[in-house]
Amino acid sequence: MRILGIDPGYALMGYGVIERNGSRLKVIDYGSISTGPSAPMPERLKFLYSSLMDIIAETQPETASFEELFYNTNAKTVINVGQARGVAVLACVNSGLEIAEYTPLQIKQALVGYGRAEKKQVQQMVKAILGLEKVPKPDDTADALAAAICHANSIRGSASLQSAIDRALAKEASKKKKTKKQDDFRIIR
Repeated sequence: MRILGIDPGYALMGYGVIERNGSRLKVIDYGSISTGPSAPMPERLKFLYSSLMDIIAETQPETASFEELFYNTNAKTVINVGQARGVAVLACVNSGLEIAEYTPLQIKQALVGYGRAEKKQVQQMVKAILGLEKVPKPDDTADALAAAICHANSIRGSASLQSAIDRALAKEASKKKKTKKQDDFRIIR
């Protein structure tokens, strides 16, 4: 299973794609998408979206894992990060990926075994778990890989059992989608 981890941001959005094969994790790709502060916000969002669509097309993940937003006291920053997160979610949904979300506490717990671990401890665990020579930089990239590892660790069962569960969930979701589309979305004139 391939997992895309995303650390949402509008100036810098970290991403990392890993592959889980049994209990082994392998890095496929990682990096960050950067937008300049002088660019208008709509153009920044468009670039984030199209870049993620390209990354998804190239790496072919099956699922995406996001770190949930942490509320900052700066409302403008929270709104802008929320917009960037929204386009990242849209890119994943438009690519057919299932989405999982984890709090920073859950990610730290999954990687370090302690929910209040320091950022450097998480980064060192990303390096160790994935067998990397150095900690991925910038921090947003390491955080995205941590989100992907967290999701990989949360998936239970054998590959065949997981596949059967995924098929059943997809079938059920398809039924619900049809109902939701009819009930939740309308054009009123």
